[in-house]
Amino acid sequence: MKFGVTLPITGVDGDVRKLAECAALAEKCGWDAVWIEDYVVSFGGENAPVFDPWLAMTAAAMLTKKIRLGITVTPLARRRPWKVAREAVTLDHLSNGRLILGVGVGMSEDASFANFKEVADVKQRSEMLDEALEILAGLWSAKPFHFEGKYYQVAETTFLPPPMQQPRIPIWIGGGWPRKHFTARAKRWDGACPFKVGADGNMAMLTADDVREMKATLEAGRKKGAKLDIVVGGATGDLSKKAAAAQTKAMADAGAIWWSEMTSNKGPALRKRIRQGPPRFD
Repeated sequence: MKFGVTLPITGVDGDVRKLAECAALAEKCGWDAVWIEDYVVSFGGENAPVFDPWLAMTAAAMLTKKIRLGITVTPLARRRPWKVAREAVTLDHLSNGRLILGVGVGMSEDASFANFKEVADVKQRSEMLDEALEILAGLWSAKPFHFEGKYYQVAETTFLPPPMQQPRIPIWIGGGWPRKHFTARAKRWDGACPFKVGADGNMAMLTADDVREMKATLEAGRKKGAKLDIVVGGATGDLSKKAAAAQTKAMADAGAIWWSEMTSNKGPALRKRIRQGPPRFD
């Protein structure tokens, strides 16, 4: 199993420069990746500072050499897909091929949609996401590409340079397990960074049994040997090393490839958790 740590989009104690410093610290302390979410305004609705994840990750790329850098996730329905394609290729080159791009439909209660009168209908956002993904892959091919969709049109265009990573920058699908649209979409791409939708429709914690069922479902019908990264997350900083290792091992045994550690946006607590290192198991 590989281990990433989620950095706060609000910055560290409100300071965006410290995000890059924490990414460098994570690399030094043995983590395999750092993630950052993509919001325009604070998800919780409070008046909190929010920074651009792409610029923050660019700064992190400049201070690190080997740790993977992930956007988890960008809601493509409020982004121009060709702009995301260009930003992603640029960051992929700046990081020497370390970018992972997570994408999703976006949460209905996200003020980053509502406050700016972005598309509210979830079905439409889902359709826009699928079209945008085809555009990303097509533009990253570095071959002549055109697209005629319901929401997007691209005249024949060749995007250069291609990504450093081939056949493309890895695309992970965010969404709610076991929703059918999330499942169908994750089957077509490179990974899944899900949350669980409980029987009451609310978010719940994924269990090892959930991961086991998800892995079997997502692998059904995929090309044999095709890589599938399943990402699960939680907070282990307050657990003993033995308890933390037991938790992550159970997820790994069920089929998860990555663990995403949730952290505080308070500087001392965040740095302490990073220095503790990943919750690895023997």
